[in-house]
Amino acid sequence: MTDPHASPHAVDRREFIARAAGGLAAVSLLPDFSLARQPSPGGGVRVALVGAGRQGRDIIAEFAKIEGARLTALCDVDERRLASGLRRTPGAAGHATLDSLLGAADTFDAVIVATPTPTHRAVAERVLPSGKHVYLECPLAHTVEDCAAIVAAARGAKGTVAAGMHARANPVYQLARGFFRSDSVRDLVSMRAQHNHKETWRTPTNDPARDKALNWRLDPSVTTGLAGEWGTHQFDVFNWYTGKYPVAVRGSGHIALHDDGREVDDTIACSLEWAGGEVLQYAATLANSYEDTYEVLYGTNAAIKLAWTHGWLFKEADAPTQGWEVYANRQQFFNDEGITLIAGATQLADQGKLKEGVGLPHSSLWYALADWLAAIGDGNAPATSVSEAARATAVGIAAHKAITSGDRVEIDLSAVS
Repeated sequence: MTDPHASPHAVDRREFIARAAGGLAAVSLLPDFSLARQPSPGGGVRVALVGAGRQGRDIIAEFAKIEGARLTALCDVDERRLASGLRRTPGAAGHATLDSLLGAADTFDAVIVATPTPTHRAVAERVLPSGKHVYLECPLAHTVEDCAAIVAAARGAKGTVAAGMHARANPVYQLARGFFRSDSVRDLVSMRAQHNHKETWRTPTNDPARDKALNWRLDPSVTTGLAGEWGTHQFDVFNWYTGKYPVAVRGSGHIALHDDGREVDDTIACSLEWAGGEVLQYAATLANSYEDTYEVLYGTNAAIKLAWTHGWLFKEADAPTQGWEVYANRQQFFNDEGITLIAGATQLADQGKLKEGVGLPHSSLWYALADWLAAIGDGNAPATSVSEAARATAVGIAAHKAITSGDRVEIDLSAVS
């Protein structure tokens, strides 16, 4: 893997072009899907899923599309969620407790932890010493102390351990990072990101006993809010691309739509500061869906906009021509023209099918799971380490603290590094 702490401009233009395609004639503008490792068909990895809530259901759906792996066990303490999950995973054994699951350890080779964020530490500290391969959904935890404990537990794990920071296994983000680290973008000017998705975050239930467990994201004592639950994944994109981490954050939030007695903001904004003076402006809301979720890195030669299944490069008028532009498919955004990031662009262009390659065929979750399964098979490191996930999570926790306190919060990553 590329060293995430390397200088963001460590690869010059000539070296980048040579690496990308062995010469201008073969340059492709977006990820060849060989960049995303695939689990080998027939690999037969047997996986146990802990947590059948929202994320667990998404994982079940993605697993149905991955060849060479199968869910053989499902665990959830909530009887209704467990029953619902088992209906989606024919043939899987159900377990109402973690003790029951671990007692049947001979029925699975790997474990996915997709429980609510505040419970990650308790589950991780049970499954990591088991010798099984482990995938930990992110954010890693709801406190820095829990992040540090999970990092410590992962150091002694014998299996392949991956963390679910989805961008790092995403083919669009992988190749776009190559452009960013060359002089195609050049010097970083500023950064911006948002997550707009109109939803309530509240799970309705007629059972008061289940309400607290189901709606933990609205519990001020354990939630990290929008900055932690969503921002963490997006902050990690900038950590990964720049090879650096923010040192302080300011923020604010309010309830714009869901005035239902909750104390957790449904709309936030924050500014994350880097030591070199760079700033990331971040906003998220549950009250509006316009433009959904994206990240933008502005450079002196170009800007890169990333939207999880799609990506674009916007060149400045005075940026030098590098040669690969001849293969580019372009999209117009009002007065700006974006070069679409397309898999196998040169081959598609030769076939007259360039526009058919726009966008990824799978979700970022699919690529993250596939990368972990491939790492189990080939013995290589997965796309995201637990340590990197802990650092990104700590940034999200600090941002939530800044938003709820109104103070400028300094970001200290020493406890998780």
